[in-house]
Amino acid sequence: MRVAYFDVFFGASGDMLLGALVDAGLSVDALQEVINRLHLPESVHLEAESAVHHHLRGVRVTVHTSEAHHHRRLSDIEAILQTADLAECVRERARAVFRRLAEAEARVHGVPVESVHFHEVGALDAIADIVGVVAGLHMLGVEQVVCSPLPISRGLGRAEHGPLPWPAPGTLALLEGIPVQGLNVEGETLTPTGAALLTTLAEQFGPCPAMRLERVAYGAGHKSFEQAPNLLRLLIGEADATPVPAWVERLQVLETNLDNMNPEWFGPLCQGLLEAGALDVWLTPIQMKKGRPGTLLSVITRPEDAPRLRARIFAETTTLGIREIEVTRWPLPRRVEVVETPFGPIRVKLAEFAPDRWKIAPEHEDCVQAARATGVPLREVYQAALAVAYSMVATVAVPVTKSTGE
Repeated sequence: MRVAYFDVFFGASGDMLLGALVDAGLSVDALQEVINRLHLPESVHLEAESAVHHHLRGVRVTVHTSEAHHHRRLSDIEAILQTADLAECVRERARAVFRRLAEAEARVHGVPVESVHFHEVGALDAIADIVGVVAGLHMLGVEQVVCSPLPISRGLGRAEHGPLPWPAPGTLALLEGIPVQGLNVEGETLTPTGAALLTTLAEQFGPCPAMRLERVAYGAGHKSFEQAPNLLRLLIGEADATPVPAWVERLQVLETNLDNMNPEWFGPLCQGLLEAGALDVWLTPIQMKKGRPGTLLSVITRPEDAPRLRARIFAETTTLGIREIEVTRWPLPRRVEVVETPFGPIRVKLAEFAPDRWKIAPEHEDCVQAARATGVPLREVYQAALAVAYSMVATVAVPVTKSTGE
């Protein structure tokens, strides 16, 4: 499956998305032909050129139109799409983008969707941007769109009806339910057109999916910013066809370095974190700045439990900061069985790591209780439980454990 990943590290607009597609190999002439098939009331012409932002090159697309005034409703744009000579999938996806825009504007202004007047996004250049991006992805054979979290800038700007905060209210309405991250930049970096396209077309938001990378492309914006290049990055490739088992989990690792904490606190801390929902907790001796010995506290948690565990770490340690890392856990499918041994019933955990090949672990507490009750060494109880368990799992030979005298 061919996948496109939009890495929105600074911002996005309709023309930046078009530029990234052109840089990825889409013909400008093919895009122009799509625009011509819209049969728009005024001429619309696309121009692509190389542009450099902070020493990074991208493609900047400019949509030229002679239209001076525009106040279109959703029904007007749907009529344009309905009569256009477009592939049906392109028509429907473009219609979905405009409908999402209309619904966002309706929420912001408190009016029915049918009453929304498109201003900037109803102009012919915005129509060309949206249809061009949808058609461009189709022409490049993209079957799935994935996007990074979207950046939110700040500040005040002016629109047709007066001052507005950035991002524009309509843009923020489009981002409801979408992962976002703050951007310490004043000015508009994410436009309503860019937000509508990405939030409608992307099936997932997060890290880049596994793929065989074929092309990296950059779309350039028309504005320049001191803080960072005004570019959008596009990665296109063939998705990894290896199916991911349903039992694979996305987890978080919380970490912090501690060099000024009473060591007597570590035991209760770790036990409390486990009782609060941590999947695992461990301590690692490390050397910190100025040659001081320290301790690395690591906690594995499910994402929904991370805020509670972070709060507990801040409350019960001397740390001033916590690192958070997303990890993937591939747990082997396992089950628990009870085996009968000469020393009583013992629970064992079985995990098949390859066809007819098993990892087996007797439950430690059961073995301890059986050893105490019968007066035999813990090692013998453990080996007896292993022997019975391995006899249960078909052709796997029972391993022989040599005594080391320990």
